[in-house]
Amino acid sequence: MKQFQYVKASSNAGVITAISKPGTKIIAGGTNLVDLMKRGVTAPDRLVDITHLPLKSINITGKGLHIGALALNSVVAENALVVEKHPLLAMALKAGASPQLRNMATVGGNMMQRTRCTYFYDTAMPCNKRAPGTGCGAIGGINRMHAIFGTSSKCIAVHPSDMCVALAALDATVIIAGPKGQRTLQFTEFHRLPGEHPELDNHLATGEMILSVEIPDNNFAKNSYYLKVRDRQSYAFALVSVAAALDIQNGVIRGARLAMGGVAHKPWRLFEVEKSLIGKKPTEENFAQAAQLAMQGAKAYEYNAFKLKLAPATIAEALKHASGLV
Repeated sequence: MKQFQYVKASSNAGVITAISKPGTKIIAGGTNLVDLMKRGVTAPDRLVDITHLPLKSINITGKGLHIGALALNSVVAENALVVEKHPLLAMALKAGASPQLRNMATVGGNMMQRTRCTYFYDTAMPCNKRAPGTGCGAIGGINRMHAIFGTSSKCIAVHPSDMCVALAALDATVIIAGPKGQRTLQFTEFHRLPGEHPELDNHLATGEMILSVEIPDNNFAKNSYYLKVRDRQSYAFALVSVAAALDIQNGVIRGARLAMGGVAHKPWRLFEVEKSLIGKKPTEENFAQAAQLAMQGAKAYEYNAFKLKLAPATIAEALKHASGLV
């Protein structure tokens, strides 16, 4: 590991000044960044420790539920407000990582984590995300875990987070601070598709940091479910995951939210599928039709073609669980 300078931040302004300089990265729990540094995937000149900043609060505001960027994944998953108002988020957090990692990982760090593509982690292999212009080893390689939506000729990696899938489904917003002040970004717009620049994971500008996320009030608490399909039950990344939330009134779906994980470079929100469910009854037939609609535009590669069947099956099953059919 390359030697680096380590400093503790005492204010948001200090962090913004520090990270505006090239070669500087923020560290909190370090559950992903330290691994990347050990493997030589990233080699910052300095780390800015933000763990002492007052960004851990979880509380109700006029805009909904506020969750600070430094709130631990384990704390958020068990928080009474989260469990009561947004159980989908609690379910997703508990499906992600191990208890030990959740006790260190923060909300902001979870949002910033990088792909677990094996070609990205192996510095001997070509990877446009790690080293732009070198190629994508996964496209012609072992691509079983890779994307079926939103890919490009440069990259087919997937975003690894479970938490982010739930936040995308829940219409969350991200509060960001930077040299030009604060701004708000829809969570669905925070992460990027690979396009021509897969080395860029999100839309944070130079010198910007995440302060918090906010989830607006909704009527989905009663009918929510997070379903994660993986190779093993303990600490494995999703082959396919689905965050499903329904607002069912008098036996009719009045609102729907759906997002997928394990299928794209970012949490994959299914806006058209949500619209298709409005006004329908929560039946297996309607859920099966919605699941097939979700697959429009999907493209498989040699080793992940099974996702073309697994993904719609997971969507239908998540919707059945959310509606109470199973």
